[in-house]
Amino acid sequence: MALELPTSLSPSKVSTFKDCALAFRFSAIDRLPEPPSEPAVKGTLVHRALELLLDARAHERTADFGAACLSAAMSEMRQDEEFVGLALDEAAEATFLSDADKMMARYFELEDPRTIRPIGLELRLETMVGDLRLRGIIDRLELDDQGGLVVTDYKTGRAPSEAQERSRLGGVRFYAYMCHQLFGVMPAKVQLMYLGSQPQFIITTPTEQSIRGLERTVTAVWTAVERACQNEDFRPNRSALCSWCAFQQWCPAWGGDPAAAPRPQLSTV
Repeated sequence: MALELPTSLSPSKVSTFKDCALAFRFSAIDRLPEPPSEPAVKGTLVHRALELLLDARAHERTADFGAACLSAAMSEMRQDEEFVGLALDEAAEATFLSDADKMMARYFELEDPRTIRPIGLELRLETMVGDLRLRGIIDRLELDDQGGLVVTDYKTGRAPSEAQERSRLGGVRFYAYMCHQLFGVMPAKVQLMYLGSQPQFIITTPTEQSIRGLERTVTAVWTAVERACQNEDFRPNRSALCSWCAFQQWCPAWGGDPAAAPRPQLSTV
């Protein structure tokens, strides 16, 4: 019996499928629960603090106000099940907060938020490619000095190597494509802002050619997902990413049995 197709794709799901088809099945089709990850939760905290910062009036966006935004975001985070699930002790929580504080400081090193002209923060977008629904969340959509659109994606992990850079830019190119489809305007640039130990921008300018290439890639991935669902054939791809995979216990590449994983949960989304 064929597996049920997911109802949509996002940049992260496209990336997951390309990295490991079996991990995609576990997360997007079987919808297996994943334990909370401290780096991911920390990233959520910093994203929320930056959202609060840039939602304020331009002249209010000082470093002191940024610290207050981080404190407010942390107050919200304490009720979040992902943070609660980390079960941090006092020392671990202090380190968690210290790391987030350093990321906020690096943010102010990279740009002056008083100069930013945001028109969308944590902006949810949805569009169609044929019968496929694409969904994504843009961390920040803003206007540059010439009135062009700029897509900014915050990254709280370490900056990629030169070999990894192209794949990391794939996500923001995805958002550039969605902006072009929804607003009829090609963004002037898309950028990754890295707030880890090597703070930096990685910037690219989308073109009609890159947009067409992304559309072809997404279409090809969706065709491969359809075929894999029809044949119930999602194969693992053993790589360095396995060290962070939440599904290793059911992966045949690691001696596991996919049939032993919990039954799929039907989604109404």
